[in-house]
Amino acid sequence: MAPVPISPINVGHIDDVQELRKARPATIPERFVRDMTERPTLATALQPPDTVPIIDFSRLVKGNKDEYKSEMLQLTRACEEWGFFQVINHGIDLSLLESIEKVARDFFVLPLEEKQKYPMLPGTVQGYGQAFVFSEDQKLDWCNMFALGLEPHFIRVPKLWPAKPLKFSETVEVYSGEVRKLCQHLLEYIAMTLNLRTDFFEEMFGVAVQAIRMNYYPPCARPDLVLGLSPHSDGSALTVLQQGKGGSVGLQILKDNKWMPIQPVPNAFVINIGDTLEVLTNGKYKSVEHRAVTHKEKDRLSIVTFYAPSYEMELGPIPELVDENNPCKYRTYNHGEYSKHYVTSKLQGKKTLEFAKVESKKPT
Repeated sequence: MAPVPISPINVGHIDDVQELRKARPATIPERFVRDMTERPTLATALQPPDTVPIIDFSRLVKGNKDEYKSEMLQLTRACEEWGFFQVINHGIDLSLLESIEKVARDFFVLPLEEKQKYPMLPGTVQGYGQAFVFSEDQKLDWCNMFALGLEPHFIRVPKLWPAKPLKFSETVEVYSGEVRKLCQHLLEYIAMTLNLRTDFFEEMFGVAVQAIRMNYYPPCARPDLVLGLSPHSDGSALTVLQQGKGGSVGLQILKDNKWMPIQPVPNAFVINIGDTLEVLTNGKYKSVEHRAVTHKEKDRLSIVTFYAPSYEMELGPIPELVDENNPCKYRTYNHGEYSKHYVTSKLQGKKTLEFAKVESKKPT
């Protein structure tokens, strides 16, 4: 039986990291201090010769034949070797990126009493607070979150949509509509890298589920002791990350068993493959473990969109991607069941994906 999450509202004011930052405690509360094996190494390391691929979206959409071919090869490499890439020239108005960042920051600087009108509900990841908290002794992330379900409309919880700041809801609606179109287009090109029809994923997904989460990481006096976000892979098909301007570099991915920082590219989105796409491609394209670290002096804001199939859909490896050389690695399952399993599980690397593996037993 799945554990019942503790509502972040009950975790207590002392565990709201923005309030902690204001109080400037002499030591980091034990609830946030990671075990030695989990602590981030913050020493400045030389950048690896290889960096996360950058995809020029405009070259896919309207490039000449050579540009298109080159970009498709880059996209294939990004999906096969990295599971992460950055997209530039994505066609979304830069003023909209600024607007969503502004309303997100304006929300997080509201008084605590105002933000607590929208508490994260037990058993869900919608609302304000800390997500994926299941026990009183669990280590907490140095992060405040605000998350909303967007599409289909029945997953929305209207009472969690804030009245302040002004234009918050309106901005989220417009922004999310544009990001949704980007996800649809990216999946068309990803389908082509797999020699599938361009509309393959659109047909398979039905009315795609979409959610947004805003993460705020205040500065931390001892960034070597805490994590901004625990290591995990995403349960989505695609995740779209907008990194706020002027903040610290916090995103790290696990590459060749080493944590590698993702240097933000101005006005780019960071895209990563989620567990769902790993299952559908039978492991050809893998979801990648990632985490966030904090900074001693700088804060960081990120805005994350999750895009996944309808909850009604039965998912499993695409038959065209299963053969003698690549036998079936995952079972067929209901996506709604998997989503429920994901949001009621502690963030712990890629452990949630065991739900779908052929050798794994269905959780009870």
